[in-house]
Amino acid sequence: MAKPGHHQPVPDGRALALDLGDQRIGVAVCDSARLVATPLETLQRSGDRLIDHGRITELCDEHDIAVIVVGLPFTLTGELGPAAKSILREVKALRRRTGRSTVTHDERLTTVIAQDSLHAQGKNTRQGRAMIDQLAATVILQSWIEMNSR
Repeated sequence: MAKPGHHQPVPDGRALALDLGDQRIGVAVCDSARLVATPLETLQRSGDRLIDHGRITELCDEHDIAVIVVGLPFTLTGELGPAAKSILREVKALRRRTGRSTVTHDERLTTVIAQDSLHAQGKNTRQGRAMIDQLAATVILQSWIEMNSR
């Protein structure tokens, strides 16, 4: 596996982004040309990683996903903290379960951007927790798309 956040070759086709949280998983997808990321849904964590990864595998199959992009929560100083190390372990398990190319992408500040977007739409954080997770996944995916189109 390449270092987290570094440029990694990935297959062509649609990408699915995940914002892996303790309670919820925000999910976003992009078109096959990888131009635009859109929110898809928010999955509630079941308490069983196998069940959660099974649902992600189903989404990959339903949407013909070639690559999964997982937000990696670096610390603000760019280090891999405990949360990022936990995500990296989950990425390995996801890669095995889905059989798909799975890459990480720096997700610093994505939740802040998502919250700002909700506030701009006149919604408060409490109303939009599930939407924040989807929007964070969308921000992660759009950032990854832009970084990989250069």
